[in-house]
Amino acid sequence: MDHPPLPLPPLPYALAAYDDRAALARALAAHVAQALLSRTARDGAASLAVSGGRTPALFLETLSAAPLDWGRITVTLVDERWVPETSVRSNAALVRAHLLKGEARRARFVPLFTGAPTPEVGLDEATARAAGLPRPFAAVVLGMGDDGHTASFFPGAAGLDAAIDPAAPAALAAIRAAAAGEPRITFTLPPLLAADTLLLHIEGKVKREVLGAASRPGPDGEMPIRAVLRHARRPLDVLWCP
Repeated sequence: MDHPPLPLPPLPYALAAYDDRAALARALAAHVAQALLSRTARDGAASLAVSGGRTPALFLETLSAAPLDWGRITVTLVDERWVPETSVRSNAALVRAHLLKGEARRARFVPLFTGAPTPEVGLDEATARAAGLPRPFAAVVLGMGDDGHTASFFPGAAGLDAAIDPAAPAALAAIRAAAAGEPRITFTLPPLLAADTLLLHIEGKVKREVLGAASRPGPDGEMPIRAVLRHARRPLDVLWCP
């Protein structure tokens, strides 16, 4: 007698919940600072990749005050909208305004936007910039949208399958998706997964529900955060507040 297949278990992650944004920002900054401290102590240099958007500003402000040897640290972006830093949509502008100040101004910053007319045209130059980063990253901080995208891995994006391939040979990819607004450039999945410390920062009830839905079995392309959950070397550390 045939039996129906057993349901697949949910994809694992480790959720830490905080009372408010300030408590989350302090905890996230402490995790990242420890990762950077450990790597600089071991190798003399370390790199950090952060996400843009509206959510991380308070975390970046908090991290900027961390007592680190910032001159040994390189900061870059997980992904970037293909806009100059004069645009309010620029992730690089967000990082300069909220992280690279005070002692943290001593960090080296490697933006992904090159000034080329399109991310496809600028991909080689951006890849050359990324090649100079201390890698693997000491820490990567991801965000997540209500559609389950992370980095610039948008559902239905042109080039998505190649970007979230855990064996992707390229470090960066150009991405175009209707939901993304501007064309974008993003680190592909393998360099993100290789980080010493990989963290997901989300806020609000909706994001927690989206993450729960993404942890259930389904195609990675439907909710691309699944690709991170599925292929991370250990259960993804998620920091969340209501």
